[in-house]
Amino acid sequence: MPVDEPAPPPSDDAAPIGAAPSATGTTAGPRVALLVRWRSPLRGAWLTSVLGAVLLVGLPLVIVTGLLDYSAYGPQAMPADVGWLRLPSFDWPTRPSWLFRVSQGLHVALGIALIPVILVKLWSVIPKLFTWPPVRSVAHALERVSLLLLVGGILFQTVTGVLNVQYAYLFGFDFYTAHYFGAWVFTAAFVVHVILKLPRMIATLRSRPGRVEPDELVAPHPGPATMSRRGLLALTGGGSLLLAVTTVGQSLDGPWRRLAVLLPRGRQPGDGPNGFPVNRTAAAAGIRPADTGPDWRLELRDAAGRTVRLDRDQLFAMPLHTARLPIACVEGWSTLQTWTGVRLRDLAALAGVPEPTSALVRSIQRSGLFNKATLQANQVLDGDSLLALRVNGVDLSADHGFPARIIVPALPGVRCTKWVRAIEFQGPRR
Repeated sequence: MPVDEPAPPPSDDAAPIGAAPSATGTTAGPRVALLVRWRSPLRGAWLTSVLGAVLLVGLPLVIVTGLLDYSAYGPQAMPADVGWLRLPSFDWPTRPSWLFRVSQGLHVALGIALIPVILVKLWSVIPKLFTWPPVRSVAHALERVSLLLLVGGILFQTVTGVLNVQYAYLFGFDFYTAHYFGAWVFTAAFVVHVILKLPRMIATLRSRPGRVEPDELVAPHPGPATMSRRGLLALTGGGSLLLAVTTVGQSLDGPWRRLAVLLPRGRQPGDGPNGFPVNRTAAAAGIRPADTGPDWRLELRDAAGRTVRLDRDQLFAMPLHTARLPIACVEGWSTLQTWTGVRLRDLAALAGVPEPTSALVRSIQRSGLFNKATLQANQVLDGDSLLALRVNGVDLSADHGFPARIIVPALPGVRCTKWVRAIEFQGPRR
């Protein structure tokens, strides 16, 4: 197989790390035959270690915030049969009120911003997929399996996550279930990979970038360099920064939101008091004008089935409370608005359950995963938890949940049920 002669590096920081092949080209015959196609002089342990260090900081944050978000969503988003993979049960707090906004925003924005780093890291280790022999020992076999799960897991999580953010459900399976199991597969592979590679990464980062040492990532017959390693890292960092700038605006209000050009529903959809993002419109949810017209009544029930019915005028006659609270969605967008309505704890008392242990909220929406939601005791009793009737001083629009919707501090937006028709309060067992 004809190969090019090695080209001299243009600068010290672009020089390949590791031993170059001999002039006769006899370095590890089978390895040369397999790796001759990978000729970039930029690959090497130092470049891979720098990228790995970035991911070692960023990916655990993505993992932890993702798992916390599943806890915030509660059992409705959790796969039913997960066995010992089920997360520990605890009451998701209502304070600080921006908790879920920051957690979910960080999960989505950081996950997207790391895409260039992930892709360049995968590019940097492509030659390892062609090492020969493919398995040299039990430890090497473990490394290869973990690498397969790591690469497959991160690609699966990234692709499905980005498609979910774009509302492009092309994969034909339940996103929540697949993303949850995919997270555990990737996390296990990531932990194993870190244990196996961390000592080598630390040792490599402590060495000089141009140090010559055996390195299977180095091309046996490198081609001419078109940029330095520092240039590649700057290009990667610039790509991550660009994605961050065009993503993070969906989690912020004000002029930043106009920069969220990559997110379809994170941008401002209109002007006026109701001109903030909406995840699911009334038309998409199948809400008909007759469902929310003058005949609408809110039903309050207790565990014994006793029912209290209230129209909007009767709700407005109750003590009203106003709170400035964020609403945040799984796709990463969030917004801070001023809501006015009746406290949920006042409605619980009216229903005859002054000390509720939970509340089941049902929507007029007839189908969908989140046409109902269960609220914990702390979420019902928080002083800012509302059955909201107005936003920013005006009635809710149809798309934002008219005639009434739930607003609870730090609760995922999809669980802040819109178009509420009934609330069933559960009290302590006697």
